[in-house]
Amino acid sequence: MKAIINNIHQIDLNKPIDISIPLSNTDDNPIAWYLSKPTIQPVQMDNWTGSVAAGSSTNFNNISFNPHAHGTHTECIGHLTNEFYSVNKTLDCFFFLAKLITVMPEKINDDYQIGLSQIEPLLHDNAVCKALIIRTLPNKPAKKSRKYSNTNPPYITKEAALFIKKQGVKHLLVDLPSLDKEKDDGQLEAHKAFWNIKTVNPINQDARFEATITEMIFAKNDIEDGFYYLNLQIAPFENDATPSKPILYKIENFL
Repeated sequence: MKAIINNIHQIDLNKPIDISIPLSNTDDNPIAWYLSKPTIQPVQMDNWTGSVAAGSSTNFNNISFNPHAHGTHTECIGHLTNEFYSVNKTLDCFFFLAKLITVMPEKINDDYQIGLSQIEPLLHDNAVCKALIIRTLPNKPAKKSRKYSNTNPPYITKEAALFIKKQGVKHLLVDLPSLDKEKDDGQLEAHKAFWNIKTVNPINQDARFEATITEMIFAKNDIEDGFYYLNLQIAPFENDATPSKPILYKIENFL
């Protein structure tokens, strides 16, 4: 099934490109922020177990996980605010023109940073994109099951996040567990720069309430850098963050 957007672009809706990491209760699941892996277990009530293998007519599982720690997730400004904001409310559009870029983090002392000098040259033609997807190198399948806790993963600098914001990007997607340094004493400078957060209690009214950050994606190497349409699918949790399934569609024709 083909779709024509704004009489300019044509995409094939039958050819989705999934850049999410699925959530499972296996050792293949990625983990961040010092947690254990998710649990998916049959409900047990009295003598009944919610498992066909255990004799039930249905499988009926409880799932315990943390969206920030256990796979691809999308978060809103409520991740940092005293007042509650739900990503299910703040994200009200789900289809965007997006650009995928690939960067090699730069080693600075003991850190690996994605800085302004790496981002700026790749966004010079970003006149209309509302979403930016950053793929980092090296880009190995092991990212899909990486255990990030206490590893000091690469991160985005405040200056780079400010530049991305100024380019009009509202939805930032990265293959990292966080925009920010793992242990930064709670500064969260890149998050705050991208969301334009100046105070959290109360939140400043010129903060970017409509903007989202999606972390722990995985874009395979055979997905070329360039422009796509992004369908940012989220689970409808009333929470600051929720599991998500970002889908890309290649632009087949410029009409």
